[in-house]
Amino acid sequence: MPPAAHIDVASIDHDRILNAAEEYLKQPPVTLTAFAAPQSPGGVHDFYSEASDWWPDTSAPSRTYVRRQGAENPKAFNGHSDSLLHMAIHMPTLTAAYLLTRDARYADHAASHLRAWFVDPHQRMTPNLSYGQMIPGNPANRMEGIIEAVHLAEVAQAASYLTHYDGLAPGELKAIYAWFTAYFDWLTTSRLAGLARDQKNHHGSSWLLQAAAITRLLPGTSDTGDNGLAALQHQFKAVTIRAQIRADGSLQHELTSINPYRNSLFNLDMLAGACSLLSSRFENLWNYELQDGPGIRVAVAWHFPFIQDRSRWPYPADATHFNDLPLRQPSLLLAGRAYSRSEYIELWKRLNPDPVDPILQRVFPIRQPLLWVRRTPAL
Repeated sequence: MPPAAHIDVASIDHDRILNAAEEYLKQPPVTLTAFAAPQSPGGVHDFYSEASDWWPDTSAPSRTYVRRQGAENPKAFNGHSDSLLHMAIHMPTLTAAYLLTRDARYADHAASHLRAWFVDPHQRMTPNLSYGQMIPGNPANRMEGIIEAVHLAEVAQAASYLTHYDGLAPGELKAIYAWFTAYFDWLTTSRLAGLARDQKNHHGSSWLLQAAAITRLLPGTSDTGDNGLAALQHQFKAVTIRAQIRADGSLQHELTSINPYRNSLFNLDMLAGACSLLSSRFENLWNYELQDGPGIRVAVAWHFPFIQDRSRWPYPADATHFNDLPLRQPSLLLAGRAYSRSEYIELWKRLNPDPVDPILQRVFPIRQPLLWVRRTPAL
């Protein structure tokens, strides 16, 4: 394998990061406890969201809901989703700004988000996604809710750069580790998370990316140290690649969805992020391929021309936001570095790094690539 292609992400993103970080310094942490969720079966600290494509059935006398794929219900509760998303945008940006400048203001404010969400007993979130993507009036928990927390992967990645920052007291760091340990336990033991893990599409990739980022964050234990890393590497090789990637590199279970282009790019980014986190000196997953061909290399290669030119997409256009894509897909950067493919990196540099539409923000799991290409968190 050729050495990783050099690209100075710090220089490319310098102004972008600092401009955003200056704005985020003005905004205090706001956790989900600030947003009442009247229909939630949980408590004030429990994450709750409603599936946006389910609508009240006006033809039925009872309060039932019906699915309208491609139609966003403006009354669906998303207060918790928005607050988590905003934290997952602000906290990594502030951390990246600290890496660039060593200005303690950025690290202090990034740490304040960690305290609010994962330490403060009055504000912190319960470490599970049991009530995500629910259908009002239906008590059944839904595995689809795990997609709401995909943004925690970059939060965990950013937090790994603050573990040696003296602005976090030892007790606070211990509490942050305890929160992510509890969430990892939920990911790996709950029936709901297991259902998401076993999906052959972006839901399964969301589980994998989150688990990989948390494994990298937490001090080594039997679950999250070398054994945990090896288990996730096995999941990636033996399950994920086989279940998701066709021999030609397409992501077969996204192509039949209502938004095949968006979901394919979303999934590819998560797979590339997981591949980056799970690769080591002894196990380079970027080079791993099944005997009949599929691997992350061929998946990125298949998608590249359609990222380069959306009009070449050979499948139906997405129901919404098709013309707003692609974004600055992190899969291009990560794969470009891994395979020394300058054309991937040049395309990545030209694309939009900061979507403002919340729907697009939710399918953009890696916004601060600086945190993903600098692998040594010692500060």
